[in-house]
Amino acid sequence: MGDVLALVEARLRTTLGEPDARAAVTFLGTDRVEVLRFVDGDVVRYATLGMSARPMADPNDVVADPVKGPRAELVLSVRAGVADTDKVLRPLAVLAASPQVEGVIVDAGASLDLGEPLWPGAPFSSVLVAESGGLIEDLELDAPMEPVRFLPLLPMTPNEAAWKRVKGAQELQERWLAHGTDLRDPVRASVPLD
Repeated sequence: MGDVLALVEARLRTTLGEPDARAAVTFLGTDRVEVLRFVDGDVVRYATLGMSARPMADPNDVVADPVKGPRAELVLSVRAGVADTDKVLRPLAVLAASPQVEGVIVDAGASLDLGEPLWPGAPFSSVLVAESGGLIEDLELDAPMEPVRFLPLLPMTPNEAAWKRVKGAQELQERWLAHGTDLRDPVRASVPLD
C-alpha cells in the first residue's frame, strides 16, 4: 500500500511540480486521504493521495480482492484567486474515500455529489468524473495490479447535474464544449440547457 502511494506521489510531483500545501483527512474506518495543492500560474490543482492505496471493489462482490481492481486518484483544476477554493480539501477527501465508505467504483462518466457546495459560496455541489490520461498519465503498476488512473473532476451546477442524469455525461460535455464553457472558472454560471 505504501509503495503504491509513494509511486503515485512521485508521478504527481513529476507532472505537476512540488506541492505548496497538503492536508490529511481520516474518516472512521477508512485509510487516510491526503489532498495536495499545486499552483501552476493562474491555475490551482488539487490532487488526492490515498484513494489508490487499495483497489476499488464491485459492491456486488462478496469479498473484495486486495490486489486486483481499478485504482484512481482525483484531480480538480480551478482558476486561482477567484474564490476560496482551498476549502475544497475536505470535500475532495470525502469523494476520494467514497469507494471505501460506500463501496462504489469511481470511473469516467460518473457523478459524485456532496450535497453541499464544494467550497464556501461555490455554485457546484457535484462533479463529473472525466477520462484519465490527459494531464497526468496513468501509472502502471506491477501485474496483477491495475494502473492508477488520475481522474479529472469537472464541477457541475445542480441544473447541469440534473441534465446529465437525463442526457448522459457525453451530452453535457458536448454542451460545455459548444458553449466554450471555462470549466476551471470557480464561479461560472450553468451552461445553457435549452
